[in-house]
Amino acid sequence: MKLISSFKYHFFSLLGFVAFVFLTLSANKLFYKYSTPHDENTINLICYYALEGVLCGALAWVLSYIILYFFEKLIDFGNLKQKYIWAIVGIFSVVQVVYSFAIWPMLDAAYEMYIGIPLPLTSVMRVGNIPYFALIFLLWMFIIISFKLHSYINQVTLNQIQLESSLRESQLNTLKGQINPHFMFNSLNNIRGLILEDTTRARDMITRLSEMLRYSLTKNDVNTIAIKEELQTVENYIEISKIQFEERLKFTMNVNPDVLNLSIPPMIIQMLIENAVKHGIGKIKEGGTVNLTVDKSDNNELVIIVQNSGKLSIEEGTTRLGLENIKKRLSILFGNKAGFTLIEKDTFVEAKITIPLA
Repeated sequence: MKLISSFKYHFFSLLGFVAFVFLTLSANKLFYKYSTPHDENTINLICYYALEGVLCGALAWVLSYIILYFFEKLIDFGNLKQKYIWAIVGIFSVVQVVYSFAIWPMLDAAYEMYIGIPLPLTSVMRVGNIPYFALIFLLWMFIIISFKLHSYINQVTLNQIQLESSLRESQLNTLKGQINPHFMFNSLNNIRGLILEDTTRARDMITRLSEMLRYSLTKNDVNTIAIKEELQTVENYIEISKIQFEERLKFTMNVNPDVLNLSIPPMIIQMLIENAVKHGIGKIKEGGTVNLTVDKSDNNELVIIVQNSGKLSIEEGTTRLGLENIKKRLSILFGNKAGFTLIEKDTFVEAKITIPLA
């Protein structure tokens, strides 16, 4: 924000300069004179002291714009350069000299206007006021630097938030882009295996695959969907898989009706089911069971559990891309509030996701 072009700054800075000088320079003199017997000379001195505070504050306000102009032009907190800092110090010093030379003729004229004689101050006394005049500008500089630094920090924070938001969106889009080809790869392999053996089943698989792809494409630009929508895709995937595995694949689903309208990241249950079928049932000659449970916990969390027959093992060369995507998406969307575990439990492998509901 450029203060030099702000009307609010003009108003409040003038008010601040005059008020500070008036209170620190003139107020005690006025109080003293008011407490003494009044005569014509006393009233004239009171008028002069009041004008003195206004003149000193107003001149400081006018000359401060010289410093402010170069400060806003040269100083960038994101790229501070030593030569510019020294330039501001030099400009500040020049303004002090200009102020000291300009203020005394004005005060002399004001004093002579009310009292009739020039201001009775020696050169030494006038030089002795330079530290006070410099203090006026130093306090103003402190306020300006504090304000500018605060604005800079806020802008950096805002930029960081926007960058992180953009990065999160980019990461989510990348992860979604990895999931869709994964669906296609597995399904097309299934079709290839069936197309010459059973064309009816192949056509049925293609129909279900098209429904899944349509779903994945329409939901690719959203971060959350209702659980009931996700379950439709799960059912399609199971039916496609049953065409391949036939009686080797048994599937059970236990879903609390109260959670059907809750929102979850799209494809997250489907990927657990796909992982269970591919790496669990697909590795067991006699087949097995996949169980899906979706419910609420006592801790006000959504709990998604997928169990499949088999042992927990990671084959050489297997990337487990689906599970890694799930972990990354949960981390991006919920941070450390969401949980994901994959354990072996009795004769089953259990994948469990917990998502906070509030």
